[in-house]
Amino acid sequence: MDKRIIKDTMLSLETDALQSAREQYLDYVADARLDRSEPIEDDEQAQAELASDLSEALDDSIRDHTDKIAKLQTVDFGPKSTVEEGAIVKLSGKYFIIAVSTAKFSCDGKDMIGISTMSPIYSEIEGMRAGESLEFGGRKLVVEEVG
Repeated sequence: MDKRIIKDTMLSLETDALQSAREQYLDYVADARLDRSEPIEDDEQAQAELASDLSEALDDSIRDHTDKIAKLQTVDFGPKSTVEEGAIVKLSGKYFIIAVSTAKFSCDGKDMIGISTMSPIYSEIEGMRAGESLEFGGRKLVVEEVG
């Protein structure tokens, strides 16, 4: 698998998600503004407060995507022989990219998911090599590949 393609795919997905979050944020902020030149009804006030709360949540989403993009740009995706940041790991038939958490995505014809070094599974597989196994969540898992 070409890690440059995987990195570019992850960056593209995060950039798209960031753009979407920004657009939603701007929509909610616009809805949160009240026209102060007219009397304000109770339901308008309530809707504006809800829109304001949602815009704050979307602001967190924007920061999250921005942080992930910055992280992806600094991760060393070079070849790896042990499970570490920047590695592609095939764990019991599933592909994980150790960098940032992502939703499942397809790249090079394979389904993958990004995980961060803060994820519980990472702390269990960190430093492992292909062929090693572990117990996690009551299941035996095998590190099939590391690259």
